[in-house]
Amino acid sequence: MADYASYTLILFALGAYLVLDGYDLGIGILGLFDRSDQRRKEYTELVATAWDANESWIILAGVTLWAALPGVYATVLPGVYLPLVVMLLAFVLRGLGLEMQSSAPDYRPGWGRLFGVSSLVVTLCQGLVVGTVLSGLPQHGGVFDGSALRWLTPYSVLCALGVTALYLLAGAAWLQAKTRGDARRRAARLGRPLLAVTVVAALVLGLGLEVADPQHFRFDQPLRAVLFGLAVTVAAVCGVVSWYGFGRTPDARPFVAVVCAQVAGLLALVTATAPVVVPPGLSVHAAASPFGSQVFLLIGVGCCMPVVLAYNVYAWWVFRGKYRPPTPTALALPAEPERPAENVADTGTDPTGADVAPDGVVGTVVRRIGSTVLGLGVGAVAQDVFGGHGEWIAPLALILFAAVALTAWLVGDRRAAAAGEFDLDQAAQR
Repeated sequence: MADYASYTLILFALGAYLVLDGYDLGIGILGLFDRSDQRRKEYTELVATAWDANESWIILAGVTLWAALPGVYATVLPGVYLPLVVMLLAFVLRGLGLEMQSSAPDYRPGWGRLFGVSSLVVTLCQGLVVGTVLSGLPQHGGVFDGSALRWLTPYSVLCALGVTALYLLAGAAWLQAKTRGDARRRAARLGRPLLAVTVVAALVLGLGLEVADPQHFRFDQPLRAVLFGLAVTVAAVCGVVSWYGFGRTPDARPFVAVVCAQVAGLLALVTATAPVVVPPGLSVHAAASPFGSQVFLLIGVGCCMPVVLAYNVYAWWVFRGKYRPPTPTALALPAEPERPAENVADTGTDPTGADVAPDGVVGTVVRRIGSTVLGLGVGAVAQDVFGGHGEWIAPLALILFAAVALTAWLVGDRRAAAAGEFDLDQAAQR
């Protein structure tokens, strides 16, 4: 029973991540196609309220999977190593873009595009991973036995597109519930087309799973068939409710319906596949760790999950209701008198008092250190993923990266020299 209890914790963490971070990612992608900087700024402020707690659930799911079902971890990770690494890098860039955008007084297109593109990359990678696991991984003796590009299949690509549609639908539903004015009207207008695309994607993926999944679904078992039919029915009803709710009050109804549909869809998938975790035949019991490890994990993770859940509930309670843009302060501070023009060169400040000392050297050092670390990472990933399939692939990856880094280095130096960042006499005068 301990192994199935751990499996339940993993499903709970994955379901919480699907519900909580799905709309975050969908909002980030929707921002890429919005032309209003004001609405884009509202999107990032909404996501910034609780995005870090939302992503904590995927960490809990990964830790629990690693400790409770090491057989699944050992089989899945080598098969989807590349999209997982790309997803983790995109997570970092997504957090960077979001925090920099949120701290800026107005909308910054560069950080906004970084946030949106990173959200899209994370979503696509998650869809590829889910599609690869559902369609089965070749394994021999509990060890992955396939190529490095096994994750790139027609079903995994369709699954990536389906997950993107689902996240966009959740994002539109959340925006209707949390925004006013043009942002709310735009979200309500996008809701029904996205719902239609999501339903089509769900039907295609559900029917295609029978072909892509090498295991045989046991719907001849009465209990399994009844539970699966019930979950599908609940998801269909929730879809109808969300269709009716887009563009109508109460504004939170579409989001609640979409969340219920997501949970019902996950339960339907588990009902159809359990106890097999990785097709064609890796079950929960076969992949589980020893009983002592299971008990230790259940105590540790069981104590952590209520804390993370309490943080989510607290964040939702604090930021409940519609988003209200910040209003300017009624009492403005008196403006400082402008400095004479002749004092600017003497003090090294601009007329507003801001420091204009060049920081190009620091930026150049940071960029070059980052390029070196990134080069080492590219070499390590290339050697780990492709090293067993060709001795020439890892050296070629390093050569290509070195050529690109050298070109960027030279171009950066030319731009810095043209901007006067390397003029030491001018810097000393300042």
